[in-house]
Amino acid sequence: MFVPEGFEPPLGLVTDRFTLEPLGPEHNERDYIAWSSSIDHIRSSPGYGPESPWPHEMSLAENLADLERHAHDFAARSGFTYSVVDPEGDVFGCVYLYPARDELHDVHVHSWVREARAELDLPLREAVVGWLVDSWPFERPLYEPLLG
Repeated sequence: MFVPEGFEPPLGLVTDRFTLEPLGPEHNERDYIAWSSSIDHIRSSPGYGPESPWPHEMSLAENLADLERHAHDFAARSGFTYSVVDPEGDVFGCVYLYPARDELHDVHVHSWVREARAELDLPLREAVVGWLVDSWPFERPLYEPLLG
């Protein structure tokens, strides 16, 4: 079991600079624009890279299917994906919480921001680290640090 029975996953996180909200089909166009304009930047982010299966070229319809899968995972409590939205409602990133694939960690967290909003990568990561401590039941998260 990924999260304990009875645990209610947070429905978001609000900061002065952005909000996290559960990713769903309603984010499709904004999400697609954000990541498809920033593939190289995302691949340079911790947790991604040339060997990562995502991001890769896909259509808006394929992106919608991907968002629907993430929303299903959220409902099934098997993974939790959040859109990162600025105060104007523009999607500029995502945060993913999925079971770790090793015995050392209980969750693998990764995130990305679009290249045009790269200055928010560190504030996002700092907010997520605090959120993991304050709002989630995980004891051994893997959230790779920024390098450089």
